[in-house]
Amino acid sequence: MGLPSPVTLLMGLLVFQGVTRPLSGGPVFIPSFIRMSVPEVSATLVGAPEDVAVSLSLLQAEAGPLPVPACDDGLNNDTGDWSLTVTRSVNALEVAVRLERAPRRCSSSETDPFSESPCLVHALLVSASHNSSCLAHLPIQVEIYANSSLAQNASENVTVIPNQVYQPLGPCPCNLTAGACDVRCCCDQECSPEVTELFRGSCFTGVFGGDVNPLFDQLCSAERAPGAADWFPLLCVQSPAASSPFLGYFHLGAVAPGQRAPSEVSVHTDPRDFSDFGYKQGDPVMTADKAYFTVPQVSLAGQCVQDAPVGFLQNFDARCVADVEVYQERAGAADARIKNGAVGGIVTPTVTYEEAAGLDRFVSTEALLSPGSAPRNVTVEEHYVFRWNNNTISDIHVRIVRAEINAHQKGVMTQRFTVTFLSHNSGGERGTSGNPGYQLGRPVRALDANGMHGVSTLHLWQPAGRGLCASAARRPVLFGEDMLSGCLLEVGLGEDCGRLRKKAAEMLDSLMQATHVARRGNSDYSDLSDGWLAILREGAPDPGADPPVGSANGTCPDVPAQLSIRILFSDAGAVEGIAQREILGAEMRVSPVNWQFQCGLTCGLQADLLPLGASVQFIQVPAQLPRPLTRFQVNFTEYDCNRNDLCWPQLLYPLTRDYQGEPYPQCVAKGLLLVFLSVLAVFLRVPWPRRDKA
Repeated sequence: MGLPSPVTLLMGLLVFQGVTRPLSGGPVFIPSFIRMSVPEVSATLVGAPEDVAVSLSLLQAEAGPLPVPACDDGLNNDTGDWSLTVTRSVNALEVAVRLERAPRRCSSSETDPFSESPCLVHALLVSASHNSSCLAHLPIQVEIYANSSLAQNASENVTVIPNQVYQPLGPCPCNLTAGACDVRCCCDQECSPEVTELFRGSCFTGVFGGDVNPLFDQLCSAERAPGAADWFPLLCVQSPAASSPFLGYFHLGAVAPGQRAPSEVSVHTDPRDFSDFGYKQGDPVMTADKAYFTVPQVSLAGQCVQDAPVGFLQNFDARCVADVEVYQERAGAADARIKNGAVGGIVTPTVTYEEAAGLDRFVSTEALLSPGSAPRNVTVEEHYVFRWNNNTISDIHVRIVRAEINAHQKGVMTQRFTVTFLSHNSGGERGTSGNPGYQLGRPVRALDANGMHGVSTLHLWQPAGRGLCASAARRPVLFGEDMLSGCLLEVGLGEDCGRLRKKAAEMLDSLMQATHVARRGNSDYSDLSDGWLAILREGAPDPGADPPVGSANGTCPDVPAQLSIRILFSDAGAVEGIAQREILGAEMRVSPVNWQFQCGLTCGLQADLLPLGASVQFIQVPAQLPRPLTRFQVNFTEYDCNRNDLCWPQLLYPLTRDYQGEPYPQCVAKGLLLVFLSVLAVFLRVPWPRRDKA
């Protein structure tokens, strides 16, 4: 059978448009016409009876208009390589037509893969009939090209994208033409050695020419570029070749990708160790093996870095989240030997272990535990306390909290790591929060004047696991940081209102045990007159009070549920350019709510949850009344720095009283020195004889 002419196809399409018009209310194919260019197409027959018959026919291409096909004759039932699949769904039939095997004309060995004419052209007709009567027709025009997926052997190999840190994605960017040699592109593999010799002396340089890691001009090891300044050898950059700005990769320390052999890894030299001459603030704490002493910390990107060095005199409190199923214990601190900062001095940490009270605070379970599985211990908290004396470390105490979980348990575990540096002569861990004023981010110092609770700071809740109040930890209130926290209190259906108020009040009282706050950051705990301010309290309702008349069952009014802490502070001056802040007053207020048990139509024996909240707000007040505006400031608002983006009075900001970065006399001295050097540069710019001649 030869290929039909375009006229025959056009006449066939006209006939198809006539035969595909469904009767009013009868079944219909959706879509009503398909132009097929892939090996398989599908359509839906809607509105057909359950015993409908669907058939596939191959239309003959003849000259002249095609007759209207019937469902019993006039059709070529020999479909050849075509197959029909019918699948019944809800109120519809799914019809799929597929080409089982490609003809020889579509093979890539006999047909140009870039041929513009189709290698397979057919006209198919799908008919739906019931009791020898035609109900609907679906014409399909087939045009399949040789470069389709039918003719090519598809490869299931996954494309592996190399690590661009060590191997760029495009090793030869100047290779722009496929199957041909690009002139001046020496990295083009399609260029023969004879052709490459013609332009080897004028190849493209830099990244475009394939040199993805060229030496940049500021590198000290690079050759001095023509026209470089005389100060280039003094201000050049010393950097290894592995730190390539063209690849967007800069690193400090060792780099060891997991897929490369250790002998092939480009690493830096050993960490620089100056601990034998004493530590300075910020220096990494070194071990006896000349390695960094590391504790997991949170990076600026929010991720947890497992091998982060501990800086001398730098405290931190980090929380990391790990998957319990793939969690691996890190090397313990019991075997670590720390250099104390003197020549030959070694400090061995004192390690104590504790069992965690309440697993819900640390582990959020996603799967049930397998019965009979062996348990395993995991570390949930590590607390390091370093004692320092001048520039040495005198003692290290480590407290490790461990929890026992199932060996096949799945879920998310929250770990906490703290590092605290204390002076060797300090009595306990009640460190100062400033000297003398408070510093931002340091704990607010608190005191219980009655001596019933060993309180040293204010606290808020730190929920974990299911967020229940019974398993919630506490975190200190940090100066200058507004915080909001809460937890959930379980309440039974038959809970008495008086008992509910008492339980809620006890939960809030656990955060209100302090009676005084320190006015300064270094107030003495043993002397109540050394700047301690009494906390103003707005009393909560009586937990044992009877409920108001008319309260419905399951409803408890005046339940204490919200604790609000407000702290007033102000700037009290500056010490060596550092602002000193002090607390002027603190207030704790408890707000009640009317709570009702929510359980739907059937309560049963289930428990409901009462949300409790606690918040702290820092309010800054001026230490003195603001100065009244002058007549110039009132009339000329364009010179007001608070109302305009451009502020001309701040042109000499370092020389004004508003600048608090350095003491004012030092700013004036540096400003005068700068003016003197500017005037001297102006006079020395032109030789004196020429100036006299002018």
